Amino acid sequence: MPQGRRKFDKEFKLMTVELSKSRTDYGQLARELDISPDLIYRWRKEYLDKKEGGFPGHGKPKLTAQEAEIALLKKQLRVAELERDMEPMLTT
Repeated sequence: MPQGRRKFDKEFKLMTVELSKSRTDYGQLARELDISPDLIYRWRKEYLDKKEGGFPGHGKPKLTAQEAEIALLKKQLRVAELERDMEPMLTT
């Protein structure tokens, strides 16, 4: 019977990243933790890229204040462009 996709909490991922800092053989560490070595590489990369914002859960990355502001401004720009493009249709 196929095994379902396993979920790992933030604490487990952080612990794995910390353990991997003192190890050179990620394959052995992966076997000890019963995970794929690819997960160790992926979690290390995410931790290095995002630090505290890494591993948010449910696949929704936490944005930095600057990233959130950029996303908001892009959304406002799309709305303004739609309003601008729709105005000629409404006045005719």
